[in-house]
Amino acid sequence: MAKIIVQGIKLYGYHGCMDEEGKVGRTFIVDVVIEADIKKAASEDKLSDTINYVTVYEIVKEEMAIRSKLIEHVGKRIYDHLRSKFMLAKEIEVKVTKLDPPINGIVESASVVISE
Repeated sequence: MAKIIVQGIKLYGYHGCMDEEGKVGRTFIVDVVIEADIKKAASEDKLSDTINYVTVYEIVKEEMAIRSKLIEHVGKRIYDHLRSKFMLAKEIEVKVTKLDPPINGIVESASVVISE
């Protein structure tokens, strides 16, 4: 078993409960960890036998382009899409981080981690 980690996917999105967030947007960071058996890929050196991190990025980008009020919602959509695409995955973890959330105070980020 191994973990394929695609970390620091930085995208601009329009997620948030406030109307202004849907218009102005902000930067989000998504991290994905997928646990899978990569023995065949490691021995045979074939991309088709592992988790293609280019595909991971494309899925994250596609789901982040769809507005959600909650990062929990977009995180679950990313998780579900990854789960349906990668049958090889034993476990998946998706972390969605909203940078500089609109809170009455100084807060660097707010995150949600989705895993099942």
